Formats: sequence, structure tokens, C-alpha cells
Amino acid sequence: MTTIGIFGATGRTGSRVLTRALDAGFEVRALVRDPGKLTVFSPRLTVIPGDVLDAAAVDHTVRGSDAVLSLFGQVKGSPHTLQTTGTALIVAAMKRDGVTRVVTLSGGGLPAPSDRPGVPDVVIRFLLKTLAGHVLADAKGHLAVLESSGLDWTVVRGPRLTEKPGTGSYQVGWVGVNASTQISRDDLADFILTQIDDRTYSGQLPFVSA
Repeated sequence: MTTIGIFGATGRTGSRVLTRALDAGFEVRALVRDPGKLTVFSPRLTVIPGDVLDAAAVDHTVRGSDAVLSLFGQVKGSPHTLQTTGTALIVAAMKRDGVTRVVTLSGGGLPAPSDRPGVPDVVIRFLLKTLAGHVLADAKGHLAVLESSGLDWTVVRGPRLTEKPGTGSYQVGWVGVNASTQISRDDLADFILTQIDDRTYSGQLPFVSA
């Protein structure tokens, strides 16, 4: 049985991925800062209290996992390099424990070579860089860590995330190519879970939208 290490399991997208992983029969090791925020419980869920900037807690979460889903991101008050530093600690733990597959979550503001951004996309990226430049810089930093890691990585990117119920249908492409401007967190969670075993986008940054 596959065991997944999940970082960010209590977030609005991460909690959906956690639920789906357990429903699909996976064993899950989840690092959470506040276990009280968990909305699902299972004998197949191992909860590790701690922070992604705590190397020992990160290593405890990765150890025994077959793949890692890194779904945490910056929130108000987070260090400006949270994703970059946390990803570096996750990568180091994976190398120590012989885990090779990692899937992370980012936004469409993080550019990819196959993107063909239209005017709305360019505007959104400009606003992100202007109003939250540290978030974009952190996303780029975490990608640089993955690119130099030698691991089997995929960065899943999404547009504006909604709380609408999932439709069970989504598009996988690139910004400006086979893409829309939003997706429900349910549908994004569905796609993320497929990436545990699907290597179609290994070493790439697919953009998933409605």
C-alpha cells in the first residue's frame, strides 16, 4: 500500500487532497501545525505535529513515505522564504530516506516555458509581482530547489481557486493554452492526487483549470 507524506494537509486545498487520499486507500503521514484543524480522521492517518521549517518534523513526516505532496503556502505573517526553505528541508529529507517523487502546488503567476499568457494573464502576473512580489519570488525559489534536486518532481499550478463543488472535469495545459481563469479546489485536489503515480508531467509545471 502506498504511503504519502503530506505537507499543508489542513489548508483549503490540502484538506481536500487529504480526504481524497484516505478515501482512495492510501496511508498518509501528515505534518500539521495545529492538529485541531484536521477535519478527517482515519486509522491510516498518522499525524505529526510540527512546522515545515522544523527539519526533524519534516524528516519524521517523509520517513516511511513513498511519495510526498507539498501543498503548503504562504499565509499572513509567514516568512518571505517559507516555500523555498520548507521545500529545501523536504528535499533533503527525501534524499536521506530514498524518496524520489514529490508534487508541489503553486499558482499561475509562476512562469513555465510552455506558457503563452494572454492579456489577462499578463495583468495578473504584473499585479502579483507588484503587490505580492515576495510570494512570486518564493514560488520561483522553491522551483529552483526542485530543479536542482535530482528528484522526480511536478509543480501543479492553478488559476483562481473557488469553493464551488467539483465537476469531476478539468483541463490540463499551460497558461494561455487550453486554460481558463479559475478552478474549484475540489477538481484541483482530484488532479493533484493523480500525480502520485502519473509521470506525464515529471519535471514540468502543468496548469490545471476548469
